[in-house]
Amino acid sequence: MNNRININANINAPVAKVWKLYTDPIHITQWNFANDDWKCPAATVDLRPGGKHTARMEAKDGSFGFDFKAIYDEVIITEKMSYTMADGRQAEIIFKENGDSTQITINFDAEEMNPQEMQQQGWQAILNNFKKYAEAV
Repeated sequence: MNNRININANINAPVAKVWKLYTDPIHITQWNFANDDWKCPAATVDLRPGGKHTARMEAKDGSFGFDFKAIYDEVIITEKMSYTMADGRQAEIIFKENGDSTQITINFDAEEMNPQEMQQQGWQAILNNFKKYAEAV
């Protein structure tokens, strides 16, 4: 089993809004990248156990791109989801309401090709981008 990495962010928005922005493909394409040199031109979500999640991630200059693919294992609306990525790694996302804000905690299995610190920074940058987007719309 791979080592687990943990990231989190406090979003200044109620949990129902945060959940919708995090799971709706139209919104995913607006925030699902680590920096402004990247984009997410397409995403699909079948939000149920056994349902598929995909997100196309590309460098804006066209130099690199990949498809993120996963199958949902568990979905508890506005509370929690977990999925298994195409390479067998797992992730869990927990949404915890705290008054008018929402704490998102993501735990995921590290992959073997890149240093864990780099993976943690990359996933955290995407989550920070989500926070920025969610608090602006």
